[in-house]
Amino acid sequence: MDIVFGRQTLYHFDYSPSLSDVQGLITKTLGLDKREFYLLSNGKRWGNFEDVVSGKVEVVLRILGGKGGFGSMLRSMGHQFSKNTNKDSCRNLDGRRLRDVNEEKRLRSLCEQHMNQEKESKDKKQKKLEKMCQIPKFEFNDKEYETERSVLREKIEDAVTKGLEASRKRKSEENADNLVKKKKKLWGDELDAFDSSEELSDEEEEEIQL
Repeated sequence: MDIVFGRQTLYHFDYSPSLSDVQGLITKTLGLDKREFYLLSNGKRWGNFEDVVSGKVEVVLRILGGKGGFGSMLRSMGHQFSKNTNKDSCRNLDGRRLRDVNEEKRLRSLCEQHMNQEKESKDKKQKKLEKMCQIPKFEFNDKEYETERSVLREKIEDAVTKGLEASRKRKSEENADNLVKKKKKLWGDELDAFDSSEELSDEEEEEIQL
């Protein structure tokens, strides 16, 4: 068994000594009190006199503690400060602000989305054009319907031509009637003027005789 203090081997035993013997040797060699150190064997504290230890034993110095209460003081101080989760003003390992890095990522994602939308719209237009240019698979072929449609077209054309002729004839008749009415009115005005001129001549003759 070896007694080690730091990197230095203090003692080597071919047998397994008791805890009290080891503590006595350490106090004589290092000038320490038993309360100032403890022993570790395989990571476990050697504190029982009945345990038999073999292998390497480490001497570990004790650290005197304070009065305590430091953790509660830290917890009370933590409530006084506001918790801020905004880390945009921090820098990464390259020295760049996280704000700029995040903004660059956002702009890149927006550009990719815009490009994808344009590509999708172009693909839709192309598919629509291809669909419109394709020859329709269904062909309507009904001879009876075709004959009826041609006959109906001829009937419609005949009816339209007859209607136009009738309207033209009616307009010509109305124009002739209006012309006759205008002539009658014109002749009536001339006769009235002639009668009025004769009356004036009679009155003039009477004045001359007087």
